[in-house]
Amino acid sequence: MRRRIAVVGMAAIALIAAPLRAEAAPNDLQPGLDEVVRTAGVGAQVDVRDGNRVWRGRSGVAEVGTTRPVPLNGRFRIGSITKTFLATLVLQLAAEKRLKLDDPVSKWYPEIEGVTVRQLLNHTSGLYDVLYTLPRPPQPEFYANRYRTWTADELIQRALANPPTGEPGEKYNYSNTNYLLLGEIVEKVSGRSYARQIERRILKPLKLEQTSVPGTKPWIPGPHAQGYVPNPDRTLRDFTTMNPSLFGAAGEMISTTHDLDRFMTALLGGELLPPYLLAQMKTPGIEGGHYGLGLAWRDLETCKMRVYGNDGDALAYQSWSFSTEDLHKRVSLVLTPNFTTDSDDVLDPFLDKAFCG
Repeated sequence: MRRRIAVVGMAAIALIAAPLRAEAAPNDLQPGLDEVVRTAGVGAQVDVRDGNRVWRGRSGVAEVGTTRPVPLNGRFRIGSITKTFLATLVLQLAAEKRLKLDDPVSKWYPEIEGVTVRQLLNHTSGLYDVLYTLPRPPQPEFYANRYRTWTADELIQRALANPPTGEPGEKYNYSNTNYLLLGEIVEKVSGRSYARQIERRILKPLKLEQTSVPGTKPWIPGPHAQGYVPNPDRTLRDFTTMNPSLFGAAGEMISTTHDLDRFMTALLGGELLPPYLLAQMKTPGIEGGHYGLGLAWRDLETCKMRVYGNDGDALAYQSWSFSTEDLHKRVSLVLTPNFTTDSDDVLDPFLDKAFCG
């Protein structure tokens, strides 16, 4: 789920060993990555590509209280980057005439009036975000639900019990409810779960062998850094294992920086969608916006460059994956946050240097 957990006033948690360096970084990026971890994280790993040059870097530690380095090929929960995978799948179904982007959602959910599939994809539906109906750390109820299985219908109904935040198409309002609905619509349209469809249509063709849709499985397979959430006393609690049905189709997937780079390259390079649908994916839901159909973009002031991709927040893991339109420069990064500050504030300068430096 995209929204960052707000943890105000936490003191710096001095549990992190000195940064561990990987191979030499281009454009002096290692100090920047070290600063990201020093300010906002326990550990980080990054995949930076500039033409044929590749730098896989890391900083911090994989586990609090140890000197174990962050694995360069580590897996992590990608949060809302899942939405870009799901949006790609929905657009593939649109290309096959299995559904239309302007189909009313009431076709499958009669209680939802005036909302289209397109508005779910670009977050202009006005539907209440289920995230705000759920306990979050450091609320005690959050920890008690760690291994609870949530169904998509249960989460959707929690959201629909609240009034809309606006009229459909009126404004951009990020809502995880939109993608929970899209996951269910995929199954109603195709007869297969969105997870099976993503595996069949995207993961297998692209050979994304380190990427998975875990369902209710609480573990992260393969090498990975431990992830943490804040305790009520402002220390960190290991939250690596948890039931990802909490995120569902809005953010449950697991991947690596390498696989995310491969996916974004295939998507923006036209391997997964016909040109007219990729163009719509890059069209903002509202005038002047920075979010299209499951795809976001950033305009970097330093070098007057636009980069496309998405970012995700899966509680204990925060991730970013962006590329220039010509695919020449690409960055995929994961941070295990320490919740002392807003990680976006320290990540923005790093991404700016990675693309513009």
